[in-house]
Amino acid sequence: MIKDLQEEILKLKKEKDICILAHCYQNPEILEVADFTGDSFGLSVEAAKTSAKTVIMCGVRFMAETVKILSPDKKVILSNADAGCPMAEMMDKDLIEQVKKSYPDYTVVAYINTTSSLKTICDVCVTSSSAVNICKKIENDKILFIPDCNLGAWVAQQLPEKTFKLLNGGCPTHARMGSEDVKRAKEKWPDALVLVHPECKPEVVELSDYAGSTTGIMSYAKNSQAKEFIIGTENSIVTHLQMECPDKIFHPLSKDCICHNMKATTLTDVLNCCKGIGGEEINLDEDTRLKAKACIDKMIELG
Repeated sequence: MIKDLQEEILKLKKEKDICILAHCYQNPEILEVADFTGDSFGLSVEAAKTSAKTVIMCGVRFMAETVKILSPDKKVILSNADAGCPMAEMMDKDLIEQVKKSYPDYTVVAYINTTSSLKTICDVCVTSSSAVNICKKIENDKILFIPDCNLGAWVAQQLPEKTFKLLNGGCPTHARMGSEDVKRAKEKWPDALVLVHPECKPEVVELSDYAGSTTGIMSYAKNSQAKEFIIGTENSIVTHLQMECPDKIFHPLSKDCICHNMKATTLTDVLNCCKGIGGEEINLDEDTRLKAKACIDKMIELG
């Protein structure tokens, strides 16, 4: 059944000049029909390079918006209209405009996991893999980092020469894990290295052997001489790593580290989008797109 759906998707995307993007948190059957897989910003860059007229994003809304920002002439479809990102949606433009009034001399750094609307009033965008490098290159030593206070704290720890203002926001999926989860996992698998995402709480990061982006975690595990790992990010990464590294063993830090928004997309959703009867087309007014793009362009300039 899955194979039949996949074959129809592959046939339709070729006939209709469609490029399928799949974030690495998606299920394997979706990754198998994608033209590109990876993290959110990397996917939007690949989408901008492709000649395909239509792009289907198998991820969440802010990712599809980023694709549209960089590829305004392409038709961009979010494969499941209900797939949002709680972190991206927890802070809006009005809130941050008020915060900026209290910190007028701070450079506003927006994590890529923000809405296009919010990006319009930010100075520079960052990804989890580029955040430290870009914040280090910012001339101003005062930084307002939004929305993830855990990622912001991780960046601030590595840049003690700068002053960071953090707000109470972040990823609810990664925030489910605490130090007790790490201690319990280490007791159960004492020879395993602990690899976590910096969206985790500082108490989790402090107990880890490595903290980095999703792609960083995957690269570390693949290249490490170690044979056993505890993975502290969305549990689909445990599955993907186990498939790519069958000679190694991977354990989830917590069985509850599951992003339900990422899991909202199904293979049938992708097929329906290819048929032109599903998903949601993403449209941005040109003023919003250009102002949001300036934030991303600054990231590319500094990165």
